[in-house]
Amino acid sequence: MTETTVAKARLAYVPAQPTPSEKAGIIPMSLRTVHFVMPGGVDDPAAPSGGNAYDRRVCLDLPGFGWQAVRHSVPGSWPRPGRTDRDVLARILRDLPDDTVVLLDGLVACGVPEVVVPEAERLRLAVLVHLPLGDETGLDAAVAADLDARERTVLRAVPAVIATSDWAVRRLVSHHGLAPDRVHVAAPGADIAPLAPGTDGVSQLVCVAAVTPRKGQHRLVEALAAVTDLPWNCVCVGGLTQDPEYVAHLRELIRRHGLQDRLRLAGPQAGAALDAAYATADLMVLTSYAETYGMAITEALARGIPVLATDVGGVPEAVGRAPDGGVPGILVPPEDPAALAAELRGWFGEPDVRRRLKAAARSRRAALDGWATTARSLAGVLGRLPEAPRRAA
Repeated sequence: MTETTVAKARLAYVPAQPTPSEKAGIIPMSLRTVHFVMPGGVDDPAAPSGGNAYDRRVCLDLPGFGWQAVRHSVPGSWPRPGRTDRDVLARILRDLPDDTVVLLDGLVACGVPEVVVPEAERLRLAVLVHLPLGDETGLDAAVAADLDARERTVLRAVPAVIATSDWAVRRLVSHHGLAPDRVHVAAPGADIAPLAPGTDGVSQLVCVAAVTPRKGQHRLVEALAAVTDLPWNCVCVGGLTQDPEYVAHLRELIRRHGLQDRLRLAGPQAGAALDAAYATADLMVLTSYAETYGMAITEALARGIPVLATDVGGVPEAVGRAPDGGVPGILVPPEDPAALAAELRGWFGEPDVRRRLKAAARSRRAALDGWATTARSLAGVLGRLPEAPRRAA
């Protein structure tokens, strides 16, 4: 592992977007209301996701910035729901009075322009995009193209789009031809947690991600199979129900490489169990194909754990830099398990680099933005939504 490798995480941010006055941090006497439409599985402990965690958390923090969130959880296999579930969404929107402020999770909104676009004529809509629909790994090409076109129609029809990183803003603006002043950043926050004591400072690896093709755990297995001479242990924490076929493939891959005793699929964890998994970790690994940000990365950094991750999407932003410029992680090219294996060898073999990464992670920890910053950004977007066209006419 070299200084050049560590330096690969250089960031290129878009200019900061306007945020509400700092006075927005004062809780007002009365709250405005935003109706937040989100997937029906948002509270399902068996299928945790960064998007679900984001949605739940901002509902708690928005009142501090002037907005009470009324939750509407819509059942269905989003973004491709059945007729009944699509009708439920249509009824929810139809029953809201003209000029109501509505925040829609993009997983629900972006696949059904036939439901959402007509309501943009009378409601004040904002869409929160956690991941562009066509970027999901493993989709049939025709399905991906259809979802992409549907998303474009929805996002072009609403007055505000919210993304979770500067990279995601650039991606949505360029890919869908959106006006830059209608696309806003509200990056996920992080709750600072106690410093993780780790295990022996080097050998315990943790991967926190749903076990799905997009998260690419098979690449982690392949990389670990190439370094079995090193004394690592790894636990993968994440949902096992989203793609049973992929989970079965991953289990077979682990068995084929003889890693059953060293690499464990622990399933979804939350609360104290997740805290315990992080507490034993010496290094966080994430091998995703696509990420608009990477909340698991900042969860690890919030505990002072350095990160080894694929250089995709908004991941460099989540890794970030310590105030002194140090990078608290290593980024490797996607689709390159050999590069991942090489960096693991460097992690084990170069104590000086390991110490620098840990120091940068602890320094970055202290500088992470909290969820209040996220809520403030969202509140600013909601407060600037224009009157619906029909009312304004």
